[in-house]
Amino acid sequence: MSAVIPTAKTWKETNRLHKEQRKIWKEERLAKKLKKEETKKELQNEVIKVAEKQFEKKDISTLSIAVPGSILDNAQSPELRTYLAGQIARAACVYKINEIVVFDDKGEVTESEKKKIKTDEVLGERRVGCLQLARILQYLECPQYLRKYFFPIHKDLQYAGVLNPLDAPHHLRQQDVSLYREGVVTNKPVKPGKGSYVNVGLLNDVCVDKVLTDGLRVTVKIPEDQSNPKKLKGYIVPPDVPRSNNGIYWGYSVRLANNLTEVLTQCSYKDGYDLTIGTSDKGNSIDDVEPKSIKYHHALIIFGGLSGLEAAVESDPKVDVDDISLVFDHYLNTCPQQGSRTIRTEEAILITLAELRTKLFPKVPP
Repeated sequence: MSAVIPTAKTWKETNRLHKEQRKIWKEERLAKKLKKEETKKELQNEVIKVAEKQFEKKDISTLSIAVPGSILDNAQSPELRTYLAGQIARAACVYKINEIVVFDDKGEVTESEKKKIKTDEVLGERRVGCLQLARILQYLECPQYLRKYFFPIHKDLQYAGVLNPLDAPHHLRQQDVSLYREGVVTNKPVKPGKGSYVNVGLLNDVCVDKVLTDGLRVTVKIPEDQSNPKKLKGYIVPPDVPRSNNGIYWGYSVRLANNLTEVLTQCSYKDGYDLTIGTSDKGNSIDDVEPKSIKYHHALIIFGGLSGLEAAVESDPKVDVDDISLVFDHYLNTCPQQGSRTIRTEEAILITLAELRTKLFPKVPP
């Protein structure tokens, strides 16, 4: 009996079926990762809510900035893309920004652009520039001793070596003394009901009062004058307690938005933004604004990309206005009489935050 020799058509069909199966497996794996990350985020939010009930914190004013992810597309090499993102993070840290919103200013995705869209298990489905900018911003904000737990090897972080460190107050060295520290919950075994161990960058882990899932990032308060430095005890507190209660800048959070409308409406704060400032060379001169005349509780400063903030408004299908200045509470030119035809976004951020430092007045200072 002769063996059946597979034809080219049979092999083609087999390969097609294998590809389809691999695609299904890939989607299943991605769905599991997404579910795992969502569960982890929910647990982290629950920990913060419980901590908020136990620890009293002051209500303080916050400052946010919104930056388009498309600014990375203008960089000439992967190294420069990374360095550019680092400049944004440095400016935010220097001026004590509490939140950075990375938004898409290019409008809806067309059929030809679908290949440029990436799906990330943590950050979701976005344009490449938005994903990379958000990832690098999060990476730089994270204390160095925690990065290996939260940032696995990734192409977006390939040139992380060119990034300048933020050296923020919560980026503590082992020998630094601080009432608060950022940490990660470990899987170190403890007696039932005795809490959890948290790695906070010291020689020994800190034992906290709550039983927590390992892998969560938490803020720990470590009381002073403990008798045994090898068996430190601490308490879980909300991440904004160091700033609200002690006036210590404790880094920024990163939020992703699909368009300008989401930037303005999906605010991280309960009462939303009570002050929005758009920046453009077509805006009103910053020189006409009196010192400390702009009061705010939660302020948001929005920057445009290569084509300016006007392009972001035009590409947003939910914004339909003839006068762009109506979208914001203030529409300002923060560098009047500029010598160059264009001001790059990373330059505009530094110029704007420097100029507004004397113009803004927080309603509830830390």
